This record gives sequence, C-alpha cells and structure tokens, in this order.
Amino acid sequence: MMVIFDSVTKTKRPFEPIYPNKASIYVCGPTVYDDAHLGHARSSLAFDLLSRTLKALGYKVTLAKNFTDIDDKIIKKVEATGKSMQEITDYYIERYLEEMAQLGVQRADIEPKATESLGAIEQMIQRLIDKGCAYIVSNGDVYFDTSKDPHYGEISHKIHDDDENQSRVAHNSEKRNPKDFALWKACKGEEDICFDTPFSSGRPGWHIECSAMIEKHFEGNGSYSIDIHGGGADLLFPHHENEAAQSRCATGHALAKYWMHNGFVQIDGEKMSKSLGNSFFLKDALKVYDGEVLRYYLNSVHYRNDFNFNEEDLLAAKKRLDKLYRLKKRLLPSKASMVNRDFKAALLEAMADDLNISVALAVIDEMVANANEKLDANPKDKALKKETLANLEFVDTLLGFGGKEPYSYFQIGVDEALKVQIETLIAKRSEAKKAKDFATSDAIRDELTAMGIAIMDTPEGTLWEKL
Repeated sequence: MMVIFDSVTKTKRPFEPIYPNKASIYVCGPTVYDDAHLGHARSSLAFDLLSRTLKALGYKVTLAKNFTDIDDKIIKKVEATGKSMQEITDYYIERYLEEMAQLGVQRADIEPKATESLGAIEQMIQRLIDKGCAYIVSNGDVYFDTSKDPHYGEISHKIHDDDENQSRVAHNSEKRNPKDFALWKACKGEEDICFDTPFSSGRPGWHIECSAMIEKHFEGNGSYSIDIHGGGADLLFPHHENEAAQSRCATGHALAKYWMHNGFVQIDGEKMSKSLGNSFFLKDALKVYDGEVLRYYLNSVHYRNDFNFNEEDLLAAKKRLDKLYRLKKRLLPSKASMVNRDFKAALLEAMADDLNISVALAVIDEMVANANEKLDANPKDKALKKETLANLEFVDTLLGFGGKEPYSYFQIGVDEALKVQIETLIAKRSEAKKAKDFATSDAIRDELTAMGIAIMDTPEGTLWEKL
C-alpha cells in the first residue's frame, strides 16, 4: 500500500486512486524564459521517484508536466532579445528536457503548453463568468471572484493579500477584493503578443493554465479530476490554492485527491532565489558533475525536506554511489538472474512509505556491504554475482541510478585529451600482448598505473577507470 503525505491534511494517507490500479499525476513545470536551476531539478526528481515507485507497485501511471510558454517574463525576454516568443520558449524547453534527461528523469506522458491550450483556457474562463464566479473589468481583464468560493484557503490554510504573487499582473483598482486574481490579462496598446477571445484580446493568467490543462487531458470521475497534484512548496500558495478554487467553481468537483509538495533548495543554508542573486543553474552543475551523481545527491534527502546544496555533501554522496559501482565492477562479466525477493520487498516498502529514500538507500548500502563480504569469502560465487546484478538493475529501475557500465562510470570527468592518451596506451599494450612482448605490455600497465589508471582485461576488451 502506497502512503502519501498530503499537503492539505498534513497527514500520511493511503493512496486510493480514482480508478483501481491507475494513477494520474499532474506536476507544475517551468516557465520557459531561462535555464533550469536546481529547484526545477529537485521537483522533477521528486515526482520522477513517485512515478517510478507507483509503476514498480503495479500502477499504470499517467504523468503530465506542463510548460508555461506565455508569461510577462517571457515577453520581456522577447523585447530584450528581438527573438520571437516561440524561438525563446522552444529553446528553453529543449534545454530543460536535455538537462532532465541527464539527471535520468523520465519524460512525462503528457507535456502540455499554455499556448496549445488556449481553447480549453477560454472555455473554463467563460464557464466561470457564466456561473458568476468571474468578472470582466473595463480594460478587458478577467478576475476570479474569491468570495464566490466558500472553500477558498482550504488547500494552503493561509490567505495573503499579495497581488503580485497571486496574479502575476499589476494591481487593478476594479478588483472587487484584494484576493481576487487574474484569469485573463487584456493586452495594453504597446503589446503585440495577444490572443483574441470574447472577453478581450490578451493572454491567460498563470493559474488558469494548469486547471484548464488538467480538465483537457484527464478524465476524472465526478469527484476529482486527478489523483495527485504536485509541485514545489512555493506553489502551495497562491498558485495551487487558486487552481483549486477556480477548478472547484468551474467543474463542481475537487481538482485533486492528493496534493504533494517538494521542499526548497538552499545553497549553504540560504533559500535559492534569483532575487537573492544565488540561483544555481543546473547547466553549471552538469559541467562539473555527472547527471547520475547529481541525481543521487539531490534525491538523498527526503523530498519534503528543504535541501541544502553544498559541495562537501555532494562529494560524500558520490563516494557512496562509488561503492555501488565498485561492487558492480566485481560482478563482471556475469549476467543478471532474478532479483532477490527480500531485497526488492524491502526497497518497495521504504519507497511506498511516502518515498522514504533514507531507508531505501540504507537497504542498498546493506546489500552492497553483504555482497562484498560474501564475494571476499567466495570470489567465484556465480549465483551471488547474478543475483546481485539483478538487484542493481532493480535499483536502476526504481531509483534511476546504478545502471551504467562501471568502468564507464569511473571515467566520468576525465578530459578528452587524457582519454585519447589512455586509449592509445591500451591499444599499444594489446599489440604487445598479441606479439607476446610481455615486457612492453607490463611496462605500459605500470605507466597507466602511475597515471592513476586501473585496467581490467575482459572478453570484451580492456576496460579502464580513473582511480
């Protein structure tokens, strides 16, 4: 039984989906006007773990993650660069997907864009107007009337009068109350990125996008639109609060049965924020560290906790992952058999408990230590090697790490010039061995050892790693 911490009730709840053996998940994706940062990575990784866990437990998962590709910040980028909105958003969407792939994040089943959902957005806004839950002001802006929703505030349990955060538009004196937020923003005279609707020529507000996309792509059952709605903790209010309110009023039912939120990313204890000037772009981290190492590190802290990113802890996490790959190296050239039933059950039990990654990693550490101990006693235990490889394959399926060829893993970070030098020496050594020139062969091995390179001769050729 999967147990999920629901952000609304602030309790762990058994996962009982709308439809048996199916799980529908919607995760708020990025606004694509700039490169992805570690906060984007943390959220993507958290819900990638959720999706993988539900699949391993036997659920058929449908995961959606949206792209906000129309927004004031994007328009400012258009004005600053002279590029079209589509050029800018297509570029950053592609970058985002490439970087998430390097982290081992599986693609969402549905990846809707705001600009491709304008029909659904217009229809939802019109329904709200028709029901008296939204109103049009003189300049063409459309606002949601929060006084019409008696349950407003029940998602986040807080209500702030922060107009900028609530609507991402400037204050309008015709708003009926400060908590009302923009569903549609009419274009001003100088703006040329506009879409025509019966209300006005303009563009959607931030919150309405997700509600409309969910209604467009998910079937629901009359009580809820989707099983799980996820995103960063910063989205709980006002974004998710407003989504829930407008969806409730437009459809007559709740938006999501469960709400899940991942914690913030901090750098040396300070909340990551562009306004603080310490936003850590993912592209910069990937220049220094392999995506799998970053994945292991960013997932090593429970998704609900805030994450303090620092290099010392990252290097410690890499050493922990190294142990797994050193074990895997000992298993070559064996082939996997069947995963150990108790090991699999222990991992699934941990992850089914609201993605308890700490327990899961401890289970893996214990498996690695026990396998090494048994191999020390019996290095030729073929059955153990095959089962351990199967265990590692299951780890890769469930948690998304450990799937690389171990020698390749230990080559990460070696610059291309050194790789060419190493491969040249290995080729010369192979020629010397074929010619039975063992003196030269041994001399080359010694030279590689002095360079910090370990080699292993296998039926597939000579493998090497940087020590």
